[in-house]
Amino acid sequence: MTHSTFDFENAAGRQLSGVLERGDGPVRAWAVFAHCFTCDKTSLAATRVSRALAGQGIGVLRFDFTGLGESEGEFGRGLSGDVQDVVCAAQAMAAAGLTPQLLVGHSFGGAAVLAAAGSLESVKAVAVIGAPFDAEHVLTHVGPALDDVAHGRRVPVEIGGRAFELGADFVEDLRSHNQAARIASLGRALLVLHSPVDEIVSIDNASGIFLAARHPKSFVSLDQANHLLTRQVDSDYAAAMIVAWAGRYIDSVANAVEPPLQGVRVEETGAGKFQVRVVTPSTTFLADEPASVGGLDSGPTPYELLSAGLGACTAMTCRLYAERKGWPLERVVVEVGHTARTASGPDRFLRKIAFQGDLDEAQHVRLLEIADRCPVHRTLTESATVETQRLPDDRPDAGVKTCVEDHLHRMEAVCADGDDG
Repeated sequence: MTHSTFDFENAAGRQLSGVLERGDGPVRAWAVFAHCFTCDKTSLAATRVSRALAGQGIGVLRFDFTGLGESEGEFGRGLSGDVQDVVCAAQAMAAAGLTPQLLVGHSFGGAAVLAAAGSLESVKAVAVIGAPFDAEHVLTHVGPALDDVAHGRRVPVEIGGRAFELGADFVEDLRSHNQAARIASLGRALLVLHSPVDEIVSIDNASGIFLAARHPKSFVSLDQANHLLTRQVDSDYAAAMIVAWAGRYIDSVANAVEPPLQGVRVEETGAGKFQVRVVTPSTTFLADEPASVGGLDSGPTPYELLSAGLGACTAMTCRLYAERKGWPLERVVVEVGHTARTASGPDRFLRKIAFQGDLDEAQHVRLLEIADRCPVHRTLTESATVETQRLPDDRPDAGVKTCVEDHLHRMEAVCADGDDG
């Protein structure tokens, strides 16, 4: 599982703080998650549901609404402000090549995504968890503090044990929204998830949403779950239901990856500026650049992969040699760093190795010598050539011919030579 910072501006030019969640495999589609009224992107529901979705192939942006969490601006602009924030989040994702097709909203965030969907052509499905039927529902948790408050004045209120300042403009905004009409004209697939024992937003709200909506619509009961989804099993279940349901309505942004029969295939994902998918006959993962240079920080950099190759080869070769000698080597740990070439010297890899086990000093010294003779070390320090050809019709084929046993044979040769050294 990987995550990266994704900040963007709201309609007023304020900076909103977001986090992009991705799983270890390819991203099939993108989504925006809107948190509950006084929560933020770090709430249990926001974090767990987003990560569970990401783990099943749906990348998610979870973000702080204006004035909450790490986002700039003033909280309490009503539903209109939250709707604008959701729209801005989706537009920022689309600009980064991560166009969302799914909106997920929890509690008041559900009201926001129901209202925002109509402004986002790319959105094909909306899922709401514990959402109120109308925006005014939130006023039941404010109490009489906002009754008869003068226009332009803000008063302190307490919601969920947290202090906020709200005013008449907040109340007026909530009352200006016709959620029933919006839901009826949603024009997207809708999934309503709600707990029958929700004590914050009653199950009657789910009934109202479901009855107002037109097909395609579905309902999932979150039995025994509380409103905030504080149990991991409930958030995981909600995410699993969303993934299974959404699969009927959203398009895959990454077609099924057919692995090459041999060699390695590297292809752009279309996400961000640098992100690529690395596909081998046995696995798939992402490579990228850090956010500080314009990447998404979603995977190792090319030089980190090169360092990983050196580290992996080092550990494997030392293991093979120790077993050949019958030495009590329990574990090998290799750390590798890379420094770019300078005017006075070539690229430099610094490799640090730990040999754990009941080894004497001579064995430690010998294993270090073997490390300096591992196949990848020799490839980097001796010689190699790169031949470049164009793929026929510019389409991936079965792969580039590779001898998969070559690395093992070379390690065995190093170990055999080490016996004589």
